Amino acid sequence: MRKIIIFYGAYGGGHIAAAKSISNHILRNHPEVEIELIDCIEYINKYLNKISTEAYKELAKKLPKIWEHVYNNSNDGALAKITTTTNKILAIKLKNLIKEINPDLIISTHPFSSQMCAFLKKKNKINCKLATIMTDFHIHNQWLYLPEFVDYFFVSNENMRNDMINLNIPEEKIFVTGIPVSTKFQEKFNKEEIYDEFWLENNKFTVLFFGGGEFGLGRDTACITLKTIIRMFKEIQVVAISGKNPKMNKDFNEIVDKTNSSDRIKVLEYTDKVPELMSIANIVVTKAGGLTITESLTSNLPIIIINPIPGQEEENAQFLVNENCAIWIKKDDNVARILKNLARNPSKLETMKQNSIRLAKPYATRDICNILLAENIDDM
Repeated sequence: MRKIIIFYGAYGGGHIAAAKSISNHILRNHPEVEIELIDCIEYINKYLNKISTEAYKELAKKLPKIWEHVYNNSNDGALAKITTTTNKILAIKLKNLIKEINPDLIISTHPFSSQMCAFLKKKNKINCKLATIMTDFHIHNQWLYLPEFVDYFFVSNENMRNDMINLNIPEEKIFVTGIPVSTKFQEKFNKEEIYDEFWLENNKFTVLFFGGGEFGLGRDTACITLKTIIRMFKEIQVVAISGKNPKMNKDFNEIVDKTNSSDRIKVLEYTDKVPELMSIANIVVTKAGGLTITESLTSNLPIIIINPIPGQEEENAQFLVNENCAIWIKKDDNVARILKNLARNPSKLETMKQNSIRLAKPYATRDICNILLAENIDDM
């Protein structure tokens, strides 16, 4: 039986979602393959994992400018060297796990595990194939440590591929497949049932608004945007998701109460029906995390970006703006003017939608698995 380890890290939902999507696809289609899905830092040290994930969340939430500095310096400089050195040390424990499982292939959806495995392969501690799945829309050097020991790189777009080729990474190693998301985004839903479930009207323009989440950045911008949509567009209905953010949920509900708009604004704290809601939405308002952006593109939605985390999310946002499938509302922008201009220009919205369709790669999971399990491709 062939064995595969999929390593991920709990630093944002995209790494986990990509790992689970790949794992689920292989389990469904390849019962002859044994899968181990492992949080690499959690395995090495639970306390370290808790400290590092909490530090990331706190920096991103409360001190975004410091996080931007950390992010940029981890790309190249002293912090990058410290991170790489730390991962070399942590790789010692990971080596024991890999030897015990003895996999034919290791897939990493987080740069830390990619670094550790490349280091172990360089030192001849492991000899299996290595694959790295990047979960954003711009490369970061932390993904590219010892690339000569990584056999496959999977990226979201051609720009990343070209940038990597310019860094002398062999082009035959780089595959523009997109970022894996749940296969639910490929399903055909009964839209009438979704409208009924969420008490929505099927003849209204529908906005899916991700305002909160665990970081809850930029409550002011999120609330101003929601208020502006309610005030300016009486015929629009909104599903506003506050996520794991009680303060945002409270703010959203207060806005709905004060504007007497509960008939067309539905506030949700949490939902597992994102694929269903995206299937009926006309546009999405969100931060620029790799997971939500990929889901939005897969659902062929124009995107309005608010409150991206400095660093990788701002890079994602800039990529989408450059590709003309998104509008980025920045801190000092006039939200009303931006939304009014968009409403007055329906061709702009249609262009954004068509560019989302162009960039979407809904079969990323399948395509990655086909490449990695090429000898069994006829069974996929």
